[in-house]
Amino acid sequence: MKCDLSLLERSIKRSFDIFFSFVGLVLTSWVIILCFLVAAIETKSNGFFAQHRVGKNGFIFKVIKVKTMKQRKTENTTVTTSHDMRITKSGKVFRKWKLDELPQLWNVLKGDMSFVGPRPDVPGYADQLEGEDRIILNIRPGITGPATIHYKNEEELLAAQDNPEQYNAKVIYPHKVQINKEYITNYSFIKDLYYIMKTLT
Repeated sequence: MKCDLSLLERSIKRSFDIFFSFVGLVLTSWVIILCFLVAAIETKSNGFFAQHRVGKNGFIFKVIKVKTMKQRKTENTTVTTSHDMRITKSGKVFRKWKLDELPQLWNVLKGDMSFVGPRPDVPGYADQLEGEDRIILNIRPGITGPATIHYKNEEELLAAQDNPEQYNAKVIYPHKVQINKEYITNYSFIKDLYYIMKTLT
């Protein structure tokens, strides 16, 4: 069983990430700034949302997104459903068109993330993986990937559950781990391009 990406595969993947994240930032900087201003006005706070996530080798970094939710002191969950009252009006639009994800191009350029890979989880999930499951920490987390595409309607799925957090922990997350393990053990740069195109379309 293949347990890691080869040096060549890593080099190609990282070169692609650096070039296209730079190009992407140049082309979409005006969109990011506009979304930032709209989010800042609606939430009356910083238009960017930064949160600690677990990256390659368990390294903790801050992922950057356009803010799409209002902070509520009574809310203490990392699980978001489509019915979440914290989501702002502009946030619904940003999330639908994935505009809130654009600032993550900076995370990709820095090397915190890749275009394709397992989504970076908050501490308490990925950093607690055991055994063969820890292969997921061997690569940079991604903006998109097979698990992300498979659960593209995750928020709607969670909204239909009586206990969204439990369903996420017991059903969705373990399945994502299996999908991501298969992605790494059967890695192909061509598949990366497919996942990117699938996400954009």
